[in-house]
This record gives sequence, C-alpha cells and structure tokens, in this order.
Amino acid sequence: MVTRSGAHTSRSRDGSAPHPLQYDQFMTLAPTRRLLVVGWDAADWIIIDRLIAAGRMPTLKAAIDAGVRADLRTLEPKLSPLLWTSITTGKTADKHGILNFVEPKADGSGLQVATSTSRSGKALWNILSQSGIRTHTVGWYASHPAEPIVGGVVSNLLQEGEPSAATSPWPLVDGSVSPALRRERVAALRQRAANFPAETLRALLPSADTIGRTSARVATLCKLMAYATSIRAIACDALRNDAQWQCGMVFFDAIDTVGHHFMQFVPPRMAHVSERELRQYSGVMDAVYEWHDQALRDLLAAAGPDTTLILLSDHGFHSDHLRPVLADLAPERRAELESSWHRPLGVLVMSGGGIRAGSSPALPIILDIAPTALALFGLAAGEDMDGRVLSESLTQSTIPPRIASWEEVEGNSGLHPAEARLNTYEAADAITQLIDLGYMAALPADVQGQLDLVRRESLFNLGVVQMSRQRFNEGAVTFQRLVDQRPTDPRYVLCLARCLGAQFHLDGATSVLRTLIAHDSECLDARLLLAALLAQSARGADSAAIAEFDAQLTLIIAAAKGRPQLEAGLGTALVLAGRHAQAIAHFEVAKKHDARQPAAHIGLARVALVQGDFENAIERALDALEVSQTAAEAHCILGAALAWSGDLDNAAISLLFALRHEGANIEALHWISRVESVRNNSAAANQHRERAAQLMMNSRLVLYPEAHDSDAFARARAINS
Repeated sequence: MVTRSGAHTSRSRDGSAPHPLQYDQFMTLAPTRRLLVVGWDAADWIIIDRLIAAGRMPTLKAAIDAGVRADLRTLEPKLSPLLWTSITTGKTADKHGILNFVEPKADGSGLQVATSTSRSGKALWNILSQSGIRTHTVGWYASHPAEPIVGGVVSNLLQEGEPSAATSPWPLVDGSVSPALRRERVAALRQRAANFPAETLRALLPSADTIGRTSARVATLCKLMAYATSIRAIACDALRNDAQWQCGMVFFDAIDTVGHHFMQFVPPRMAHVSERELRQYSGVMDAVYEWHDQALRDLLAAAGPDTTLILLSDHGFHSDHLRPVLADLAPERRAELESSWHRPLGVLVMSGGGIRAGSSPALPIILDIAPTALALFGLAAGEDMDGRVLSESLTQSTIPPRIASWEEVEGNSGLHPAEARLNTYEAADAITQLIDLGYMAALPADVQGQLDLVRRESLFNLGVVQMSRQRFNEGAVTFQRLVDQRPTDPRYVLCLARCLGAQFHLDGATSVLRTLIAHDSECLDARLLLAALLAQSARGADSAAIAEFDAQLTLIIAAAKGRPQLEAGLGTALVLAGRHAQAIAHFEVAKKHDARQPAAHIGLARVALVQGDFENAIERALDALEVSQTAAEAHCILGAALAWSGDLDNAAISLLFALRHEGANIEALHWISRVESVRNNSAAANQHRERAAQLMMNSRLVLYPEAHDSDAFARARAINS
C-alpha cells in the first residue's frame, strides 16, 4: 500500500496452479509445533485498545507485543454462523452452505440450529485430522453434531437444556461430544447459570447484589457467562490432559451475546438509557473483555510453551455514538437490523512460532485464517478456498503450492456420513436465545410459517453473499424470488435494485424502488438509492429526471440531520449529478459526525479527482486509508491521482491493492490497464483490459465518467485502447 511516507507494503500472492493430489507434494516442514486458534465473537479494537492502555488486558498485550496485530475484514452478511464457518473453511457461505442460525429439520417437523451435517465440505479440523494432526475443537458455531476427528470436538450445544434448579439432572445433548468416552468428563466441567460464582458475578457487575440475581438482566449475564466459563474449563482440560494435541480451536461468543444486551449501557449514555441504568451497567462490557483476557491467560497456560496463537473476531461491535437504537422497534424489524451493531472490522492477533513479529499483514480477511493455519502446519490451501496465506507475516520461506481441493483428498477426515443429514436435533434453548438476542423474530405458531420464514431469510443471506462478491446477475435472480413473495419488503427490494443497477438495468431498478416508496414513503434508503440512479439521467439534462432527483434530494436532506451514512450517501448522489460544491458540504458534515468512516473521505477524494486537484485527491484518499486499508475505492482514487501526477509506479501499486480487495472493480481495471500501457507493460495491460471487458456486462456500473477518468488519461497519454 502507498503511504504518506511513500513506503510500500505488499499483499503477496501465495496461489499457484492446481497441483496433483499427492500427499508428499503438498506438505512441507511445519513451522509450528502447536497452534491455538481462539475466536472472540465481535471483539473490537476500540474497546481493546482502551483497556490495554489502562493495563487491563495484559495477556493480549503480551501477545501483540511479541507478534502481529491487524484489522480483520469481515464478510456480508455479518452473521456469526456464516462467518465462523467461513473462518474454518476458507470459503464464502454460498460454498460452505451454512446460511442462517437455524435450518429446517430434515423431516420438515420444525427447526434446529445450523448443524455440521449441513456444512458442504471439510472444516479446518477435518483437514488437520486426516493429515494426522490431533485437534481439539470446543464450542465452534455449527459444530453439532460433534464430528469424530482425531482429537475431539465439543459442540456448540454443550449447554443446551440446562434446568432452572441447580441440583436437577442435566444430561448432555446427544451428539455434543466426540469421542463419547469424554461425555462424563465434559458434563462435569460445565458451569450452571443457577450457581454462577458470586465473586465472578461481582467482578462483572459490582452492583449485582443490590440489583439481585432474579433480575432479568443479571440472570441473562449469568447464563451467557456460565456458557463462556464452560467453554474455558472444557478447552483448558482438553489441552492440559492430552499431551499429543497439536491444534486447539476454541470459540467464545460472550462478547457478542453480552454486547447485544449490555453495550447500550456503555458511555456515552444513549437517549433511551436512564442515569440509573448507566450507573449500574456501564462497566459490564469492559469487565467481560477483562474476563476474556484472563481466559486467554488460562488457555495459554494449559497449552504450554511453543504454542503459536491466532486470536481473531469475525467482526467488530459499535460502542460509541454509532450504536443503533433498536429498543422501540417491532421484533420483526429489530431482527432485521440487529446486525447493524456489528462493525465491519474485527481483530487479528498472531504470535509465537512461525509468526514474523512486527510484520503487517496486508488487508487480511476472515477467509485468510484457514489457509494461514494450514501453512503453519506445512499444509497446502485448496484452490477452492477464497482466502490466501498471510505469508508476509509468516517466517517460513516456502508456502506449499495449492492443491485443487481438500474435498478430493481421500482419508478419514471425521466427516459424518451422508445419512447423518437425516437426523434431527432438539435445541429449543438455543433458538430461544437467538430470539432473545434479536437475531430472529418470534417464530410463527405454525410449523409451516416457521419453515417459510427461515427459508426466506436463508435465501436472503445467500443473495447478500452473491451481491457482496459482485455476482450481481445471480444476486438479482435470488432477490427477485424474494420480491415475488414479499414485494414491499425493504431489504429485498433494495438489494434487488442494487443488483439491477449494477447491471445497467436502470429502468428496472428505479421501478421497484418507486413501488417500495409508494408503499413506504419514509424509507430513506430507497429514496437515496433512487436519487443515485436518477443522478445519471439528471446530469444528462433529462428534465423529468432532474425534477424527480431534486424532489428526492429535498426529502432526504430534511431527514438526514447529520446522520453520517445519509450525509455521505447524499454527497455521493450529488457527485453523480455533477453538483460538486453541494457534495463537498455533505461529505464534510458526514466527516464531522464520524471521522472513522471512510465514506466521507472517499467522497472528498472523488470530488478532488473529478476537479483535477490531484494533490488534494491524494491527501483525501490517504485520509480514507488511514481509517481503513480495506477501502478499494480509496486505493483506486489514490492510484488515479498518482497516475495523473506522473507517479506511475506508485499508481500501479495502489491500483493493484484496489483489485486485491475488490477484484471486479471495473474502474480500477480500466485504470491499471492504462497505467501499465504507459509503463510499457503490454502483457499486464492486456490482461487487465480483457478482465474489464468480461465484467462490463455483468458487474458494477462505472458511475463516474468525468473529465479526469481513465479514458481522459488514455487520451492525454495517446494510448490506444
């Protein structure tokens, strides 16, 4: 990446052509003896950095000081079962098949939580197991029923069915532990919520005795942290008592689950929170993070020396003025918006053997974890994995060449047989908790209604995956199916319109948006997207489009009131309409209210580029990249401005970064083809030009044909293209 100092970091490419499936050819000497992968759902650097500075997370600080830290990009939709399965497979949800928190039972009798038998293909623990690497997995999402790998699995249903009475029998759910001989030991290690230690509760919530354990909030905290305590105890026991273990994978969901209940009480006070509630609950989230730091200390002690650590979260969690206000929403609407708590950047920490301390992994994404873990054991990633090896942060000089797919490698991986998919599992407590957290609306009373709801939501999640991967043709088909069923559902219509607009189908996109607005005049997202689509016609002096654009703009401006996302969206629509001065004003308002979001900085950089102020465009693009290195558009604008400034080498680097983050970015492809032509690199120029041509009819619409776009650059440089 190009920085203000002019230095570069590069995202190295570990991929190669598919390799024959001969075991001795895709395994090299392992640089690590033991690997511990720890998942903290929704952990966020904003809180972590504050607590580290205060000396309250010493274990994590020591790991960071001895290794590597980075932002970790998430995927869309930001839903935990999809993301944690992507983490352990290296594949997007459309490939691995886990598309929701719950799924229909095979016999159609109701719902069950997402299962390991619904996952398409091997998880990391399956690959390691068939490679002879003894692995213990505890609490991972969608790991029930536990798979019979070399080592052991304790599934995410280990806490299911806890009785309210502290002395009542509490049998384990069938299939929650493998091998079965560990069932009795695992059952004994579980922590009951009913007798959650008072001392630990006071550390989490000092006012617990005053409030009382029968309070709904205190009871919820006990239940969620009892589960986390069970995970810690079972994982430490497995690592401590198996001298032959080589990989441990431990997942904690408490930062996320407790966060959905208690992050609203973190200062500054939200409008719906009383002063009393703030006094009582404001310290809970900090205490939960501290608890996780202590759990990490215990895990590392159980693991012993010479253990490599990968600690990560699937996404972040808003803790400041950007927290959503969902308290007054209907349950159905709250379930739709609950993931708006999630920030797009999670955390990544790596330390220990095989890790290059002090390095900076370039644009890591959750898909990179499985390939990197395989490389640490000297194993190849599959060509069908969407992530890459973070080789720039590893000490090994050679990364095993990729094989076609681990699905084609024979051996005992511990996968359940196909007939196991017909089994059904009861998980009433887990489903109730999902509803309580807001991830699901209250289920219809009738079974068919439940099945229809879950099938629609799973299909919606598939469409979001397709759209986020820029497969707009597929996404449009998926969302059209949903719109046919629910023609006025805002989520379905907005996503369909985005996919249609990205394929040049502007009439279709504007038509479905107008229908939605006629039904729901207060849907600002629909008005904003319609304005962005109308802007292109408005710039072409279409009087009707200009009038409609102005009407939408007036309504949106009245409602924006400094809301950063709306202000940035207004700025973008105004840039598309060629109204640059107005656009700048809205971008500045968005930046004032949220300087950590890159959209406003990118918008200002775009305007500067359009106006030919290349130095300012460079500065504004760098502002965006200081906020987030993952912003492909910022890399693209930076590359374009550098090209116009004559710095072609750095322009090429920036444009390649844009493409590594967003491979189907047509604007970046056009720019890099022109830059490579000027650099006399005709082979690369032709490759990028051909890729752009392939995408032009089925990918993102280029919305910024301006005086200083890549075509103008080509004319200025007299390039034939």
